[in-house]
Amino acid sequence: MPPVTQALIGANVLVYLLELAAGNALFSWLALWPLGSHFAPWQPVTYAFLHGGLFHLFFNMLGLYMFGADLERVWGPRRYLVYYAVSVLGAAIAQLGFAALSGSAAPAIGASGGVFGLLLAFALYFPRRTVLLLVPPIPLPAWVFAALYGALELVLGVTGTAGGVAHFAHLGGMAGGYLVIRVWRSRRGLWG
Repeated sequence: MPPVTQALIGANVLVYLLELAAGNALFSWLALWPLGSHFAPWQPVTYAFLHGGLFHLFFNMLGLYMFGADLERVWGPRRYLVYYAVSVLGAAIAQLGFAALSGSAAPAIGASGGVFGLLLAFALYFPRRTVLLLVPPIPLPAWVFAALYGALELVLGVTGTAGGVAHFAHLGGMAGGYLVIRVWRSRRGLWG
């Protein structure tokens, strides 16, 4: 496993173990709270290392490994880390904007905004690579998987279905990642 992907997975697991030990104290300090009394400037980064249970952590780390490892091999560690960080920040900005517009007071946690950014890049770099849906187990080309998952997140976010999930943060992670790729493309004349 490439070093940055390995370090990100390790950091997420470590923070999850600290969450179990510290409970709400760590959560209230590091989660991404809407702008206002609980918001702090480090939260647009730290929220991405918190998770709401073992399954939440497992699926985010599975996505980080599945999509991130190949991208890190293509881009190298530095560029990969920049891309992931911008995806996480894009997700945070989208979530803060959604919370401000909707009046939500709920905090956001999880690496999924960064993972959705990785999914988008994976679909752009490896469009024909097969991704297997877990339920139902259907193999899809990466570009189809990413397009369907992005469209589903948009529908769920707009309709308010599947509450408790930061759908617009997922889309913000994809948007942040897309902007990075566009900048790289404009500077080098190719996709990164």
